[in-house]
Amino acid sequence: MTLRGAAPYLAVLALVGLGYLAQRSLTPSTPDAGPLVRLDALWSAHLPDLEGRPQALEQWRGKVLVLNFWAPWCPPCRREIPGFIALQKQYAAQGVQFVGVALDDPERVREFAQEHGINYPILLGGDAAMRLAQDAGSAGGLPYSVVFNRRGESVNAITGEIVGKRLETLLKPLL
Repeated sequence: MTLRGAAPYLAVLALVGLGYLAQRSLTPSTPDAGPLVRLDALWSAHLPDLEGRPQALEQWRGKVLVLNFWAPWCPPCRREIPGFIALQKQYAAQGVQFVGVALDDPERVREFAQEHGINYPILLGGDAAMRLAQDAGSAGGLPYSVVFNRRGESVNAITGEIVGKRLETLLKPLL
């Protein structure tokens, strides 16, 4: 997908972000500040995986969930993925689950995931992913990550690239 082909996705994220900004502060919460978003609508969401099978977010309830909206054509998304791979490997046994929601052509996403050895589930975007981003409180733009505690509450929302060490600092209190 070219940058021109990504324009509809970015436009929707921008609109979602404007609505989000009108309702809340830009400052992400800390684990002690309480939830940013309730997952009621998110837990019932289904998105296709790389094989086209619908996957429910419900299957990851009870884990520390990092939900990352990204695209292969997005440079900051590409830079943060190696850190996600390492953290998934390091903390999977402690109940951490990364889930990527890719906003691009399924074949391109599949190739990228294989080439980079992504070791966590990748779901495919589209209109349902845009609604999911809105439910997750997207502030617009990619990458966009939301960290949920085991109770299903969002405790951090990050627009833009997040490096592994910062994310690890956010995850540790939730383990």
